[in-house]
Amino acid sequence: MRSKVQSLKAKVNRLQSTVHGPQSKVQSLKSEVGELVIVALGSNLGDSRGNILRGMERLEELADGPLLRSSLWKTAPVDCPPGSPPFVNAVVGLRPPAEETPESLLGKLQWLEKDFGRQAKKVMNEPRLLDLDMIAFGSETRAGKELRLPHPRAHQRVFVLQPLSEIAPDLILPGQKKTVMQLLEELPPTAALTPRKLPARLK
Repeated sequence: MRSKVQSLKAKVNRLQSTVHGPQSKVQSLKSEVGELVIVALGSNLGDSRGNILRGMERLEELADGPLLRSSLWKTAPVDCPPGSPPFVNAVVGLRPPAEETPESLLGKLQWLEKDFGRQAKKVMNEPRLLDLDMIAFGSETRAGKELRLPHPRAHQRVFVLQPLSEIAPDLILPGQKKTVMQLLEELPPTAALTPRKLPARLK
């Protein structure tokens, strides 16, 4: 009788794993957020909302499992040419494959930007179809010309901290002493930069 009960419990556990598998994997990611790669997405050209959502799908192809995904946020352009349209921004957390390095992932992010139609820069911070910034790669640090980790201005940018606070409010970026939420709360209030949450569904 005992063996039958144990067998039944095992079947129930397998069923729960099947039903709740994706959710449990996301919960697991949240507990490991300090070890994840944090990527910020931005677009202010073309179908920006669609670009961000499709960009997330492509990023998941590079990850070892599901992504942690923030909401989409509409934000004012910062340090961009006059007349630049507003951005749609988001942040994801992904678990990189074991063999991935910050440098190898940077190359993949740059290729992905080009695949979305991004051209070589003519003007600094000009409008773009998809912009992918590596904010952090676990606890890794870099200070090279092509790659700096963590991103040197992430802790000052509301369009990074606002979505990041949704998926990793207690994360402390390498080199910082305060959490993402604390950094966000301490940013000076600027009405023009106040982000607005957007619906995620594509129409």
